[in-house]
Amino acid sequence: MKTVIELGVVLRARRKKLKLTQSELAMTCGTGIRFIGDLERGKPTCQIGKVLEVIQTLGLRIALDDKAQNVTQGVSE
Repeated sequence: MKTVIELGVVLRARRKKLKLTQSELAMTCGTGIRFIGDLERGKPTCQIGKVLEVIQTLGLRIALDDKAQNVTQGVSE
């Protein structure tokens, strides 16, 4: 995932898969409906703490990879 828009698409798809409305997700996360909408539309200024709360609430997690290490491994293989 490279953009906040891609993140928003993934989060919206997960919310819909769980059959949650934006309102229900917002209430569960302790955020507002507007925040959920902004996040799903890929607004780049959403607060990271709230974003992480939404991700956790949806049963997802974030994994970070060292891009430089992956490039190096790809070259040596």
